[in-house]
Amino acid sequence: MAIVTQDNHGLRLAVRYLVLILVALVFMFPLVFMLVSSLKPTAQLLSDTSSLRAFLPVGDISLENYAAAFRRAPIGLFVFNSIFITLVTVCASLFLCSLAAFSFTYLNWKGNGIVLSVILATLIIPFETIAIPLLLWVSRLPWVGMEGIEFGWLNTYHVQIVPWIADALTVFLFVQFFKDLPRELIEAARAEGASWWQIYRRVVMPLSGPVLATAAILKSLKMYNEQYLWPLIVVQDEAHRPIMVGLGYFFQLNVAWGEVMAYLSVITIPVLAFYLVLQRAFIASIASTGVKG
Repeated sequence: MAIVTQDNHGLRLAVRYLVLILVALVFMFPLVFMLVSSLKPTAQLLSDTSSLRAFLPVGDISLENYAAAFRRAPIGLFVFNSIFITLVTVCASLFLCSLAAFSFTYLNWKGNGIVLSVILATLIIPFETIAIPLLLWVSRLPWVGMEGIEFGWLNTYHVQIVPWIADALTVFLFVQFFKDLPRELIEAARAEGASWWQIYRRVVMPLSGPVLATAAILKSLKMYNEQYLWPLIVVQDEAHRPIMVGLGYFFQLNVAWGEVMAYLSVITIPVLAFYLVLQRAFIASIASTGVKG
């Protein structure tokens, strides 16, 4: 009887893994198509789309599309701009939003709940409704730069960073996580004479690895996806353009689809690498973080 039960369990496990592998392959098809297509000339790429050859590296395979893509646009500069903007925004957002969530959770000040509700209500406001008023505002704001005080944020990095730092979803994630931490930890730290800043830095944040990784993943993916409309409005010079705006270089006159696929392959690699690093950090944080009540 035990042998039959064990065989059934092994069969169910094999079927489960088979289903998961098939699902993974379905999700990988676009990536495989993109990578394979980036190695083919445009004429062959278009002719192969009607068959399974579109997913196979067959025919005239070369790296010419990548070389042509780098000649057409400064891809290295665009990738650097996107990574820099994303990293700075994510780090600033995690710090400021976690501070805000800490005050909402542990500091009893008047209007606490109302302010938090107003912040969360901004989640339903689409960015397109505030894009033009925000543009008029940032075009007049002062900024202290290397040459002194300058008015207007257009064609800069900070115009693509500052408006995205405060994030209602990130605040909500931290608030929900902080509420689940034992209050005894905070009370014990206060009894020992620790300040609120010391409690935030030495007690709460060291236990916040899982929410930090989760918020970083969601924020970075959002920033990467949002680097088109707003930069298209506020950035006209090539030196500060992110990779999403740079995609327009490949749709002028005759579209070279092989170069487009090569460009998409190049800009997808940093996203996947960043996601995998944060995923590993998320798993490690869950494994190492423990709170005893």
